[in-house]
Amino acid sequence: MSEHFVELRKKLVEDLKRRGILKTPEVIRAMLRVPREEFVPQHLRDMAYVDTPLPIGYGQTISAPHMCAMMNETLELSVGNKVLEVGAGSGYHAALVAEVVAPSDEPPKRWGHVYTVEIVPELVRFARQNLKKTGYSNRVTVIEGDGSKGYPPKAPYDRILVTAAAPTIPQPLIDQLAVGGLMVIPVGTLGFFQVLKLVEKVGEKEVKSKSLCEVAFVPLVGEWGWRV
Repeated sequence: MSEHFVELRKKLVEDLKRRGILKTPEVIRAMLRVPREEFVPQHLRDMAYVDTPLPIGYGQTISAPHMCAMMNETLELSVGNKVLEVGAGSGYHAALVAEVVAPSDEPPKRWGHVYTVEIVPELVRFARQNLKKTGYSNRVTVIEGDGSKGYPPKAPYDRILVTAAAPTIPQPLIDQLAVGGLMVIPVGTLGFFQVLKLVEKVGEKEVKSKSLCEVAFVPLVGEWGWRV
């Protein structure tokens, strides 16, 4: 592991802590452990610790580190959680979540698991390669498919993380969220103007949601997303 990247990672984490975005020890530790440079295209490695989204091909991006940190803090992740991610991309965000719900220094019997669904076949392969080389493939399962429909075989989920913007909150994701579970999802238009929402399932047929902040995500493509 390059000491150069380790130092850049530490500086980024310190900046996110100063800005009040990174707060909990578990999420901070994950941000320090997961090497973002291994989840971006080779020619962008030197930009891995600039706090900005980066293109990963096929019209998709890897989210800015501050957005990954904020979403993970909002989800209140804990060891043992079963998590659904919609939109694997390069696999980076799934690795961050896995490092919280299935930490490297915890015995596997306590581990949770991340199931991440990606609709772009080339990114499915890219994410799997990245997760394997960084040691997360035993804690993250990448599924090729329409993430707007969730992933019923492993439902219900303690947490759901959606990394692409939907026109509305997809009903299948609400159905697959466990009672007491949390979901973060960007909702809005195709034009990179959306609101990040926190959804809490308070009963079998009852959810509460609140708006957190304005965001800019690529569109969620699928049956319950956008037809683009």
